[in-house]
Amino acid sequence: MSGCDVPRFVRFGREICGELELAERREWWLANGRGAYACGSVAGSLTRRYHGLLVVPLHPPLGRALLAVKADATLRCGEQDWPLFTNRWADGVVEPPGYLQLQCFSLEGRMPVWRFAIADLLLEQRIWMEHDSDTTCIAFRLLGAPADVTPELHIALLANCRDHHQVSEHQSLAPTVAADGATLRVGFEPDCTLHIRAPGGELRADRTWIEAFDLPLERERGLEHRDQHLRIGFARLGLSAQSWCGLVLQRRAEPVNLEASLEGFLMRERRLLASASTVLGRLPDWIAQLVLAADSFIFARHLPGGGRGVSVIAGYPWFGDWGRDTMIALAGLTLATGRHHTALRILETFATFIDQGMVPNLFPGRGEHPEYNSADAALWYIEAWRAYLDTTGDEESLERHYPVLQSIVRHYRDGTRFAIGMDPQDGLIHCADPGVQLTWMDARVAGRVVTPRTGKPVEINALWYNALCAMTDFAGRLNDPEADYAELAARVSVGFARYRRDVDAGLFDVLDGPAGHDASIRPNQILAVSLTHSALEPEEQAAVVAECGRELLCGMGLRSLAPGERDYRATYSGGVPARDSAYHQGPVWGWLLGHYVMAEYRVSGDRCLATQRLEALRDHLFDAGLGTVSEIFDAAAPHRPRGAPAQAWSVACTLQAWRVVQDTLV
Repeated sequence: MSGCDVPRFVRFGREICGELELAERREWWLANGRGAYACGSVAGSLTRRYHGLLVVPLHPPLGRALLAVKADATLRCGEQDWPLFTNRWADGVVEPPGYLQLQCFSLEGRMPVWRFAIADLLLEQRIWMEHDSDTTCIAFRLLGAPADVTPELHIALLANCRDHHQVSEHQSLAPTVAADGATLRVGFEPDCTLHIRAPGGELRADRTWIEAFDLPLERERGLEHRDQHLRIGFARLGLSAQSWCGLVLQRRAEPVNLEASLEGFLMRERRLLASASTVLGRLPDWIAQLVLAADSFIFARHLPGGGRGVSVIAGYPWFGDWGRDTMIALAGLTLATGRHHTALRILETFATFIDQGMVPNLFPGRGEHPEYNSADAALWYIEAWRAYLDTTGDEESLERHYPVLQSIVRHYRDGTRFAIGMDPQDGLIHCADPGVQLTWMDARVAGRVVTPRTGKPVEINALWYNALCAMTDFAGRLNDPEADYAELAARVSVGFARYRRDVDAGLFDVLDGPAGHDASIRPNQILAVSLTHSALEPEEQAAVVAECGRELLCGMGLRSLAPGERDYRATYSGGVPARDSAYHQGPVWGWLLGHYVMAEYRVSGDRCLATQRLEALRDHLFDAGLGTVSEIFDAAAPHRPRGAPAQAWSVACTLQAWRVVQDTLV
C-alpha cells in the first residue's frame, strides 16, 4: 500500500451481497473513542440484539444503550419504489429483500460503503461515526441516473432506549417525538435523548411499534431472539450527483456538515496510518486495516473522583475493559502503531486502580467496585511497561511509577488475594483458591470454574520470570542499589525447570495441583518462549514450539486444548452453558497466533515463514467482523469464527508479532 492511503481491499460483489446468509454473516463495526459504537450486517438486516446505528454509554464509562436502530431507505423514482433495506421476521419471512438491489459492498478504511444498482440508477450509501462524539452520519449520493429523473429517498427511522445486552419488552417506551422541518427530537427520559437532522431534507414524526424482528445470531447463542423497535419518524431526501445528503444521528445536538465530517473521518484514518508507518515502515493493505481496527478498541474512561483516563474495550459488542486483555493488547494497539503517548496514558490510568499488587480483571461501571480475580494482569502490566520503555526510553515516567511496579513484585512474593503468592521452595507463583477463576482460562458454568488450574500455572510463572528480568533492567536504569530482582529471577529460573515433561516434549500446564501435575497439552506454555525473557534453554524452547505447532496450531491461532485430550471440544456452539463449557476446551484463540509466531521466529529465525503464518489472517478480514479479527474459532475445520467478531488482543497480538518479525523498530 503506497503512502498513507486508506485500505480499500475489503470488497464484495453480488456473489456475496446477493446471498442473504453470506451477506448477514459479514458485519461492519465503527467506534468513536468514547465507548459508543455502530454496527450491522452487509445485508442491512438485524441479526444481533447489538446491531444499531448509535449505541452510546448513557452511564459512563460503559453503561451502553441502543438509541438509533435502523434507517430503512426506499428509493422512489416517479411512481416506482425500490426498498433498499432488509428485515427478518419471527415467522421466517424476509421482507423486503432489499439486499437484492445491492451491487457491491466495501470498506474504505473502516467506513462501510454500499452501492445499489436499479436499472440505470446507481446510488451510494456511507456510514461513519465522528471521533469523540456520540454522532453517527449516514450519507447518500447518486453516482448515475438519467438526466430527466429526480429520485428521492424515503427513510423509516427506528429507535429504542434499552441496554444493548437486552431485547425490548413489549412496547416498553413512550417517548416524546417532535419534528420541525429537518430536525427530529426523541425524548426517552431525561438522560436519553436522540436528535436527528436531515440536512437538505424533511423529517416528520411517528410513534409506531414494529414488532417481531428475528435475530438469528441470538438464536444460535441460545438467547432470546425476538425484538421490537419504535418507528419514531420518516425522512425524505432529494438525491443529487453533486452533493451528499443524509442523516445525522446524535445523543446531543451539535452542528455537523456531512461533507466536512466525511472528509474529517478519512483524514483521521490517514493520520493513524502515517503514525503507524513510522514504526512499521511500508504497510501491506491488511496490516493497514488492522492498524485502523486497533483504534476502535481505545477509549476514554472516566476515573473515580473525576478526570479522564484511557483504556481498552476488550471486544465488540459485549465486552467492557478488562485489565488482563488491556495489558496483553497494549503493545500491539499502541506501540506498534506509533501511539506512544496513548500507551503511557493507559499505563497511568491503570496505576490508579492497582491494589495489593494486583490489577483489576474486570473494571468497574458506575457505582461499582473493581474485581481483582486475575493472577496474571499485574504481571502483564510489568510486561507492558517493559515494552513501553524499550520503545520510548522514557525513564522519567518509569521513575514516577517505579514504586507501583515494586509493590506488584513485593505482593506476589509475599502473598496477596486469592492465595496468590510465591512458594519459597522453588520461587514459583501458586494460585491456591480453587473456587475463583484466576487465569485467562476463566469460564464458569453454574458457579463452577471450568478450568480452575489450581496450583502453579505455566504462563503465570513465565510472566513472573519475565517480570523479574524486566524489573532488573528497570532497577539498573534507575540506579536502585537495593533491588534484588536478578537474584530472585535466577531462583525462579531454576524452579521453572520443573515444568519440563520430557526431553522432546513441551511443558506441564500446571504444577502441584490438587491431583499433582497437569500434563494437558494447552497453549499456555507458548508464553515461556514468546515473552522477551525466557527461563528455557534454546532446545527447550524448540520443544515447546514443536509441540504447540503439532498439536494446537490452526491458521487463525492455537487451540486451547489438544484433540485427544479428555475434555476436548471441537466446536463452540449451543446455549450459554454449552458454550461456556467449551470456551477453553478446544476453540482456537486468535490472540495466541501472534505469540506462536513470535516464539517460532525466536527458535527458527525464519522471517519468511513467520510472515506467511501471519498473512493467513488477511483472508479472515473478509469474514465475520470485516477488517478486524474474531475472538475465537472452532477447533475443528473449517474453523468457523465464533465469539466476539472484533477482539482487541486478537488484533493487537497480530500487530505486535508483525512488528517483531519485520524488525523495523526505529
